[in-house]
Amino acid sequence: MTDENERAVQAAIDGELRLLDPEVRASPALVRELLDPEFTEIGASGHWWDAESILTAMGSVTPESPVKVSKMSGVVLAPGVVHLTYFADNQGRRAWRSSLWRLTEAGWRVYFHQGTLAGRVER
Repeated sequence: MTDENERAVQAAIDGELRLLDPEVRASPALVRELLDPEFTEIGASGHWWDAESILTAMGSVTPESPVKVSKMSGVVLAPGVVHLTYFADNQGRRAWRSSLWRLTEAGWRVYFHQGTLAGRVER
């Protein structure tokens, strides 16, 4: 991986971890800074979200129960586009997660996210 690609993947990882930070999640303004204006999500529940609906529903992560993340990795799909995958455990609700991050004029923003409930943690 080139240095440029490593920086891109790290920027996406940093953004994803910020989105999972309970203090960031408690602030719609901070979350909005990380969401692409065209953001969409297919949640582990099967529900479809856009930026406005996800901001309205925020709050499932509390400082007492942060999301535990493991097996996070990323790959550059094209210049300015990074795909991340990882495993998340949110108070026993376990899911494989996938995010697409893209570089915008405002910086790295998550464009798409999907969660799939998990049984076993193998990969």
